[in-house]
Amino acid sequence: MSPAESRRPALARRLRALREEQWPELGITQAQIAHAIGGSRPLSISLISSWENAEKPIAPPVRRLDAYATLFATPRSVNGETVRVLPLDQLTDEERDRHDELLGELLSLRDGRDRAAEPVPDIWSFPENEDVTIVCAQLPTEYRQHLTYADPDSADFVSLYTYADPDALIELFGHIRSVNPQHQVSFHTTAELTPDDYTTHLVLLGGVDWNTVTRDVIERVDLPVEQVVRADEAPTSEPGGFRVRRDGGSELFPPQLDSEGHLLEDVAHFYRGVSPFNRKRTVTVCNGMYGRGTLGAVRALTDVKFRDRNSGFVRDRFGGAKSFSIISRVQVVAGKGLTPDWTVADNRLHEWPEAA
Repeated sequence: MSPAESRRPALARRLRALREEQWPELGITQAQIAHAIGGSRPLSISLISSWENAEKPIAPPVRRLDAYATLFATPRSVNGETVRVLPLDQLTDEERDRHDELLGELLSLRDGRDRAAEPVPDIWSFPENEDVTIVCAQLPTEYRQHLTYADPDSADFVSLYTYADPDALIELFGHIRSVNPQHQVSFHTTAELTPDDYTTHLVLLGGVDWNTVTRDVIERVDLPVEQVVRADEAPTSEPGGFRVRRDGGSELFPPQLDSEGHLLEDVAHFYRGVSPFNRKRTVTVCNGMYGRGTLGAVRALTDVKFRDRNSGFVRDRFGGAKSFSIISRVQVVAGKGLTPDWTVADNRLHEWPEAA
């Protein structure tokens, strides 16, 4: 019997104790838990019973334990006969701390190790002696032709003015260099890449409309997500979005703009997988429908206020998966894109692989 299996009876007893002993005066039933945890698709009472059965324990998926932790983090989850799981962003700081503590305990009982004591690995940390190449699109000619600093014939030429997504590039290059001080970390436009660059760890910034390497990679990997490019910059044009294929159909997640074309909410896509050009290296795509989405995909795992919790979410949600994808909202306030918090369910529009 593995260490995890030996501890699952304790998890079953703990789940039962939460229901019966956390707020004994409320008399919470398995049926109420089934409705609360299942949300719009209530679970069966027999499934809840199996999770509480210490004789033949069945371990709930991580996302169900997350729901348990949220529910029992606050008595506000119970209102009369109604038991519900509040959105994480509605919890107070004290309740959020209780959620994190309880989730760590339940995951420890499920997996046989103390998750809370484990350091959260930085997703931008790469093995020694493995180079990293960040790839940006070149700003199209029509956007550069009136910029003196983007003209190679000008004495004032600055090459960075020819790059698309320079804010995302600066943010990510600095972070990767700081996490991997002994590595060779370089950045190039798509036109500057050499054959050797393709076989390093690739980090691709921007979408398929301008970044041709992003397009080449997405076409070569098994991913149910495709980018629908914007028609043009006119406020009345279709804004495009990220289309997800599922169950024989598809769903489009577009950015949100007002009637005058001001961006209210962008959509970010983060993908990490095995490189199609070198199976011993990775490829990472940080993409958005607009620049603030691309920056949001980057800052989700570089912003000091969010990177640990988002990295923890990736660890707990995807485990050791070699490939995964998250599409998330990027709120825009006063023209600034805000870092997405992936632990807030409403911020996550789609996750792949699908949760069990």
